[in-house]
Amino acid sequence: MNATIINSKKAPAPIGPYSQAVMAGNTLYVSGQVAIDPETGNLVTSNIEIETEQVMKNLGHVLSEAGMDYSNIVKCSIFVADMNNFQLINTIYGKYFQQNPPARETVEVSRLPKDVGVEISCIAVK
Repeated sequence: MNATIINSKKAPAPIGPYSQAVMAGNTLYVSGQVAIDPETGNLVTSNIEIETEQVMKNLGHVLSEAGMDYSNIVKCSIFVADMNNFQLINTIYGKYFQQNPPARETVEVSRLPKDVGVEISCIAVK
């Protein structure tokens, strides 16, 4: 099987030895995105809603680079540092999936890269 590395200049560069996404066949596997502003390289973490919005924008840029959008997402994984923020994160996340939301799980973890509050990865299909 052929795999193609997908990288968008509009999304933050990876902060480790991984690709933003990998296209295998018609399936796109998008690495976890955090709230880094791709233009400045700075974290956008003034509150969890703004942070979640930046994460979703970053996912959108990677999807777009692969010729997809949020409607192509079939599965998301959400990692949160504090489950007390679940409803706030869910409200922002839900704006991107008004119809036919993807499957997902939300898991509280003890720590995330750069000590952010939320990280989201996804799988999308063309």
